[in-house]
Amino acid sequence: MRQFTTSASAEEARIRAAYRRRKIADVRYSWFNPAYQLMMQQCERRMLALLSRCGFADLRSKTTLEIGSGTGHWLREFVKWGARPENVTGIDLIHERLLKARELCPAGLNIHCSSAAQLPFASETFDIVLQATVFTSILDHDLKRRVAVEMLRVIKRDGLILWYDYHVNNPWNSDVQGVKRREIYDLFPNCRIDLERITLLPPLARVLAPYSYLACYLMEKLPLLCTHYLGAIRKL
Repeated sequence: MRQFTTSASAEEARIRAAYRRRKIADVRYSWFNPAYQLMMQQCERRMLALLSRCGFADLRSKTTLEIGSGTGHWLREFVKWGARPENVTGIDLIHERLLKARELCPAGLNIHCSSAAQLPFASETFDIVLQATVFTSILDHDLKRRVAVEMLRVIKRDGLILWYDYHVNNPWNSDVQGVKRREIYDLFPNCRIDLERITLLPPLARVLAPYSYLACYLMEKLPLLCTHYLGAIRKL
């Protein structure tokens, strides 16, 4: 246990340092960037369709947790989709990003600075637990496994884990590593897992989106050109 704790602490320190080197305001992630706008709107549509298929179209009474919530984009989306702010919770390691989230998110929303490997919540608290591009930021397998265990602990028996993350490596960013289908199944044993490929290869989207959303939409129909998995994970 001591060895794992030391390893996890070192990995979380590396993650903090990596994210503090990034700019919160990056033009690639601006809503005025056609490629980012396309990718996020496509992701929103697919995520809403997934929630509906899984029986979560009415979010008014649902409790939601996002691990690695950053500046709160997905927290605000859940409120926009009908969740009550007091039922929406976000946790993140980076204090500066949480400060920005508190500025941007509606009053009543719960935001905590905490480790996803030691969630400060009782077992079976949440109806929905979301992770969006968190596991690719964790390079230590033991920490990944601990985070997955915690997600399963706090989700209700009939709850839903939402997964959105990429499965390819980024050759320009050594701080992240793609998570393959097999690894997702290893992290969440004894679960029913449904994965679909979405999100057009970002460099390609950045070239095409300013000229044709239709071309991007059609190319996203080809799974080999999609970099992310959108998944529903449920306890058996």
